[in-house]
Amino acid sequence: MTTLAFLILSNIPVYADGIKDSKVVTGTEKLIGDVTTWLMVLAPVVSGLLIIYFCIRRSAADEMDQKKWNDRIVVAIVSCLGAVVGSATLNLIIGYYK
Repeated sequence: MTTLAFLILSNIPVYADGIKDSKVVTGTEKLIGDVTTWLMVLAPVVSGLLIIYFCIRRSAADEMDQKKWNDRIVVAIVSCLGAVVGSATLNLIIGYYK
């Protein structure tokens, strides 16, 4: 316990001054920025296509199946909103590091 307390209390600060300009960090920032941009574009498009498909299937279904297709439409809308909000949040967080 004494050794552990000594190690915790006598830690030496370490600095990483040149890491923000390294290729790994700048490449990762660009990759996350590009992925989030594409996600913000693709999520609504794919969700829109799925909703159209679900509406077509709902129109050909009986009453019990229509409820299932309605639930799938709601899930598609909520998933689209979740993907766009998550992507925008990641874009916002990455924006603070630039």
